[in-house]
Amino acid sequence: MDERRVTIDTSAAGQRLDRVLASALPELSRTRLQALIAAGSVRELSGARVAAATKVRAGQVFVVILPPPVDARPQAQVIPLTIVYEDSDLIVIDKPAGLVVHPAPGNPDLTLVNALLAHCGDTLSGIGGVRRPGIVHRLDKDTSGLMVVAKTDQAHRALSAQFAAHSIGRVYVAVVWGVPKSKEGVIEGAIGRNPRQRKQMTVLSHGGKPAVTRFRVISTLGHPPLATQIECRLETGRTHQIRVHLASIGHPLLGDPIYGRRPRRRSEGRVAEAEALARALGRQALDARALAFEHPTTGRRLKFDREIARDLRDLISSLESL
Repeated sequence: MDERRVTIDTSAAGQRLDRVLASALPELSRTRLQALIAAGSVRELSGARVAAATKVRAGQVFVVILPPPVDARPQAQVIPLTIVYEDSDLIVIDKPAGLVVHPAPGNPDLTLVNALLAHCGDTLSGIGGVRRPGIVHRLDKDTSGLMVVAKTDQAHRALSAQFAAHSIGRVYVAVVWGVPKSKEGVIEGAIGRNPRQRKQMTVLSHGGKPAVTRFRVISTLGHPPLATQIECRLETGRTHQIRVHLASIGHPLLGDPIYGRRPRRRSEGRVAEAEALARALGRQALDARALAFEHPTTGRRLKFDREIARDLRDLISSLESL
């Protein structure tokens, strides 16, 4: 740990703490200092916690604790992978729910990238950056299913171009609350950050990025139905697209902790059983079942399709019996 001490002189009295510290420690940006303050790494000498907007007094002493630097390059970690297909250009993975795709704040290791580095060594494409080598697209941590990863820069560019052109075929299976009015349909709505909850996405009337999701009903679940198994095909790939779009039409995913509030119903006993099943699932009921794209070297159309994850199959079976 690296520790810095800053004593406030009379000329700085009355100013914001983050501003004073940025002036006293020019090697640290004000944004970095605000993050350290929020993390509790900046305190008065007495040990009292402070806020970035705290007005300082002459003679106060603040202690700034700098955590040891973190290696920006993920380390190889041996984690079991289900490999559906692999050649010298790419690898197709069946990602389990619970596995984060790449390192990020709060998930520094034990990610798909760490596992790929152990499996592929230094052959992964570097275009994605040191923290995202080979990653062309992502699945949410708690979404299971098929992903393609580039092993060369050429493959990365070619696959990224297909995603940008919306020529990648992606089929998802979801379990949602209620029954859609139509057996099939198209959901269109620009998606962007929720202005009230910045960590969430939402459908925006102004701004955002265009998003299109096609869906069809596979089966209704329960007697009478409480939920529906549907198939979704993406024409675009926005953050949380399926989750946001289905919630926007009143049919959120079971088990979704962010967008998954279910509508009120009369059969509260059966609903309670369904909610218990959703909680037992421990994740949103979404699975990337199928993936299709042109091979970046041969040009051959590759198609991958597999049975949905076992925990979703068990959820569907249990809901059918309600």
